Amino acid sequence: MLSDMDMITHSFPGDIHVIPVADVHLGALECAVSAWEAFLRRVQESANTYIILAGDLLNNSIRGVGFANPFDEVLRPKEAKRKMVEYLGPIKDRILCIVSGNHERRTLRDDDQDLTYDICAKLDIEQLYRENMAFLRLKLGQRSNASKPDNTYAICVTHGAGGGIYTGAAVNRDERFGNIIDGLDCLVAAHVHKGFVSKPSKICVDVRNGIVSMQHYTVISCVSWLNYGGYAAQKMLLPAHTAEPQVLTFKVGNNGRGKKIITTW
Repeated sequence: MLSDMDMITHSFPGDIHVIPVADVHLGALECAVSAWEAFLRRVQESANTYIILAGDLLNNSIRGVGFANPFDEVLRPKEAKRKMVEYLGPIKDRILCIVSGNHERRTLRDDDQDLTYDICAKLDIEQLYRENMAFLRLKLGQRSNASKPDNTYAICVTHGAGGGIYTGAAVNRDERFGNIIDGLDCLVAAHVHKGFVSKPSKICVDVRNGIVSMQHYTVISCVSWLNYGGYAAQKMLLPAHTAEPQVLTFKVGNNGRGKKIITTW
């Protein structure tokens, strides 16, 4: 198993579309299975489209964990794991990276059995797995000399953590984390089941060249694939938009312009 700090690199000849996916919670009674299956078909049929998997693909409800109730599950954990492999098999070449979520870590913490790694091993993509967070380098087009724009993007992917009823708490937490990573173009997080896109900036001081500039980056919080009910209703959580993830288009720079990320939702 590779370290979180081992960067994953992918190269592409031109523009690509990247869809961040998390919080599928396969096995939960509320999982939007039909929407999930339709999404996978769209990915398979779409050119230059790739996915990032940011944890909680499985619900993995086990005894003794918070409000988890294994009797509400429609799939046992081992069945959900097998089914997720079946789902991802046809598009495994479209996966850029995969990290674990807190639901998969329930088993990792108790029994040292890593369900997400098991899925990757079955798909033969172990090199794309990171336990806590993944750093992606996407190289687009060709840069034959220094005068051409830089088309290499840096992305950090983490499942995320923390609670908060309101979306603003998640925005603040994700942006705060993004601010500690220099050179970041995009942060992908999940966990809160509240989809959003934000475009923060940070001030960069280049002492050597005497330049103060603004560095912009994109923050994506993934939607969930859970219909409202169950735990969310019990805890009086606010309903959120589900099963329609954001699409990020990473552009090859031209006309002297460098990197550009276009978000569609």
